[in-house]
Amino acid sequence: MTAPNPPRRRDALANREALLRAAQSVLAANPTASLDVIAQAAGLTRRSVYGHFADRDSLLREVIAVGAQRFNAIAEATDESDPRVTLARMATRLWREASAVRASANIALDDVHLADTVLALAPLRRRIRDLTRVGVESGSFRADMPAELLAFLIEETARATLRELRLTTTDADSTVVRVVLSIVGLSWTEQAELIGAHPEIFAQD
Repeated sequence: MTAPNPPRRRDALANREALLRAAQSVLAANPTASLDVIAQAAGLTRRSVYGHFADRDSLLREVIAVGAQRFNAIAEATDESDPRVTLARMATRLWREASAVRASANIALDDVHLADTVLALAPLRRRIRDLTRVGVESGSFRADMPAELLAFLIEETARATLRELRLTTTDADSTVVRVVLSIVGLSWTEQAELIGAHPEIFAQD
């Protein structure tokens, strides 16, 4: 029979989780926030932070890793018969990872962490490329440019949207979905028609 974790171990795990949640929330609003600010948001001292992370960069790399794990899982699990619906549903689900998405987007602006971000999100980026290729080949997406270039434009436009939109934007889900559908060639009337025919795009998980 396995003995339960001692209270100190449980407290350490809880503190680490609190730090990661605080880092996501704080960095979503301010990508240059100091370690002191993050620690304060987590209700911890700067000294206690060093019990979990060697420095601010170590904490940021963990935020990237945790966010990427969730994003990659969402990308892998989102698979509808229509690539337009798959892309729209994926955009909705990723957006709803609000603080994590915004924090990772902000961290990615820093060249120091760009390589870490690109590597961590490789499965998500590969899924977008595969989905874009299927969409182009099936005629669901625009075919006036290579699928790889279209995938790149989706990524870059999504990143720009995450940087500019406030998380409190009214109807943010719809805005994000319309942005990515515009990139793959759907007119605003086609977007409205697709969204109206597929309420599952905005379904809660």
